[in-house]
Amino acid sequence: MVTEFAEITVKPGMEREFEAGVAASVPVFLRAAGCHGVKLEHSIEHPEHFILMVTWETVAHHMEDFRNSPDFQVWRGNVGHCFAAPPKVYHTSTVVG
Repeated sequence: MVTEFAEITVKPGMEREFEAGVAASVPVFLRAAGCHGVKLEHSIEHPEHFILMVTWETVAHHMEDFRNSPDFQVWRGNVGHCFAAPPKVYHTSTVVG
């Protein structure tokens, strides 16, 4: 299992719209091959900052399967207009815990 972390900065005033877009996209992620869960965190100190965490079986499930699927365009259509800059995306594996 790997976790995708996407650090996302949204345009000022679009925080609630972005949250709604992510909520609408949860089923899109969950039907993707290899996806096991989605979680969105919102910064308290910096309200325009979010961290999207998606659990995948493998990096390939995210980077190859999901990103090349029509559902990726659905996801981007739900939230892309809220982005102030391209998300910073990386993958991790748990080593302690």
